[in-house]
Amino acid sequence: MTTDAPAPEAPATPFGLGTSPLRTDALPKALGIYPYAADLWAEGLLWGAVLRSPHPHARIRAVDTSAALAIPGVHAVVTAADLPAPAAAGERPVLADGLVRHHGEPVAAVAADHPDTARLAAAAIVVDYELLEPLTDPEQAFTGPALHPNGNLLRHLPLRHGDQEVVGEVVVEGLYQVGRQDPAPIGAEAGLAVPRPDGGVELHLSSTDPHGDRDAVAARLGLDVDRVRLVVTGVPGATADREDLSFQVTLALLALRTGRPVKMTLTREESFHAHAARHPALLRYRHHADAQGKLVKVEAQILLDGGAYAEVSAEALAAATAFAVGPYVCPNVAVDAWAVRTNNPPAGRMRGEGALQSCFAHESQLDLLAARLGLDPLEIRRRNALATGDGLPTGQAVTCPAPVAALLDAVAEVPLPALPLDEPDTDWLLPGGPGGAGDPSAVRRGIGYALGMCHMLGAEGADEVATATVRISGGSATVICAAVDAGQGFATLARQIVQSVLGVAEVYVAPVDSDQSIAGPAARGRHTWVSGGAVEKAALMVRHQLLAPIAADFGMSVELLSIADGKITSYDGVLGMPVGEALEGKELWATAQCRPHPTEALDEAGQGDAFVSIAFCVMRAVVDVDIELGAVRVVDVTVAQDVGRALNPGQIEDRIEAGVAQGIGAALLEDLRTSGGVLLNPSLTGYRLPTALDTPEVRVAALLEERDVVATFGAKAVSAVPAVVAPAAIAAAVRAATGLPVGRLPIQPQDAVVA
Repeated sequence: MTTDAPAPEAPATPFGLGTSPLRTDALPKALGIYPYAADLWAEGLLWGAVLRSPHPHARIRAVDTSAALAIPGVHAVVTAADLPAPAAAGERPVLADGLVRHHGEPVAAVAADHPDTARLAAAAIVVDYELLEPLTDPEQAFTGPALHPNGNLLRHLPLRHGDQEVVGEVVVEGLYQVGRQDPAPIGAEAGLAVPRPDGGVELHLSSTDPHGDRDAVAARLGLDVDRVRLVVTGVPGATADREDLSFQVTLALLALRTGRPVKMTLTREESFHAHAARHPALLRYRHHADAQGKLVKVEAQILLDGGAYAEVSAEALAAATAFAVGPYVCPNVAVDAWAVRTNNPPAGRMRGEGALQSCFAHESQLDLLAARLGLDPLEIRRRNALATGDGLPTGQAVTCPAPVAALLDAVAEVPLPALPLDEPDTDWLLPGGPGGAGDPSAVRRGIGYALGMCHMLGAEGADEVATATVRISGGSATVICAAVDAGQGFATLARQIVQSVLGVAEVYVAPVDSDQSIAGPAARGRHTWVSGGAVEKAALMVRHQLLAPIAADFGMSVELLSIADGKITSYDGVLGMPVGEALEGKELWATAQCRPHPTEALDEAGQGDAFVSIAFCVMRAVVDVDIELGAVRVVDVTVAQDVGRALNPGQIEDRIEAGVAQGIGAALLEDLRTSGGVLLNPSLTGYRLPTALDTPEVRVAALLEERDVVATFGAKAVSAVPAVVAPAAIAAAVRAATGLPVGRLPIQPQDAVVA
């Protein structure tokens, strides 16, 4: 039997905002052909290596490089004396200049014709150290010897709000400690520096802030900015850790000194030394409430260990202070917060810096209050939940959507997971697994809740700005924007934006380099808002260029035309023209800039409109605890998150799952330990990361879409806040299972053993 009926058309692949297309880098990464910095090569390549201090605090009396220079194949050895501008661009030196302030600080660097030769030569450098007593206890930083000319205090931030004399009917106190979590990126730092004929240098790095890195290199080497170019290669995972000064300047210096390309790939141990970790914290809290559980007053003292150099400690302290109460209404607040220098490893930017530390403390306090008052943990949070229009303790009104109560309800409605431990062949589900589990009768299940918040974009007057260019011709579009896709999926989002605005399916996102206009660092969810906003504005300008002549031909305004599914249509249906036909023979382009509304620094009382916007998240964690061994297994995590608008729902859920995994690491596993300032576990065997077996099913109860009217597309950043909330939720669940206080992260086995 035959028929002349046409075959049905295959459904068009959905594209544009609101869909979940495959990430642009997914296939090449899966196939192993994605180009990373460690894969780079150049003719005449030399290899770089760094000599790092084995001491956390020492005076450098002399550096003898003669033995290293005598090794065949060594082309250059550099020290601080070879840097033309040692005092420029910040307090952290490229190479230690007279003083070593932390274990692993770079002292000298070598370029040689083979990586083994370079490392051998670095080890042959003789450094005469005068050992100094390290200052490693942040509480001693106030009275200990000054590690820098301007002392050890990086910032003191007092916050005073409301009546300081009021006392609640119920008072609970707690002391909390947060350890040093490392970003531990999947790929260690690597890069290639190539000298230029004009005396400058071109750097190929897995940078997340190309213009910031370019400016730092130029300043430290005494070069004009236009003589340094940075090309971004594939970033093998980053959570803002690649913003810190690492080896970029040293690499460029070696290339300039030798006149040849120099490549450097750090070992995993060097990587732990090279980048900054999360700020360790000590937090003392006192919560006052009335008999119904309503907060009356919160008092807190927060101490952040900034390590040897300032980095972003002032910013982290602002977040820890402003969010010290959490997403709750409290009329009276007194917080004193300090960030100090020590001889511990430098602390820097990491998802939710400052907010995570405070979240663990304020959520632990809410659980204490609930227990004291006999209230359900969810109920006490409902009674104090922040809402749109309420104020922060900083005096800033929460003008963005704050659907905290709705998030609590969404999590509560999701059924709890089953208890499969009574079924046969379930030993592998026990805490510690079948080989490490004790008596199954010693396993207790706990359920914990946590609620947290995290700001987006820079704070306290940071100038957030990004520029983008959109070009369209021949039915395809190109986006040029220096926003680095560090794993958050910005390249995919940029494609979706242009697809939605211009109706073209084929969108190419150009590689990033510092010759493009500035877009800023890939951190704090800023690229969705700022760089995405610039892409949208540029695309809308191109759209107007495309539609204006068509509208004129039909005697109507541009506003009466729309673009959807690759077709231009008029309001009355008379016009139905494919975008490709309208573009025939044309090339249109536009450049636009996005700059969110300004913020201000917190004043001497901790008051001020310091944040552009805030995202919220509620989480329920279910854990099984072996109360004899202290082993903990996370069984289930349920999340409800305030996303503003789900631009790519699939990608959002992936980012939430990644944030939860990072939070599990902070809660149970990850602790970059030191003794006397010396790192004890700078390896992936000593520093334990969560694997797929440690990460449970993450159930998304709700992606609550209440659009933020001042944000690009109304969307909020999603990556940081799950990482902020997960440790507090897991700690609450362990507390529920054991009845123990659980006052530190990561939770140690002895913290979960019931005597």
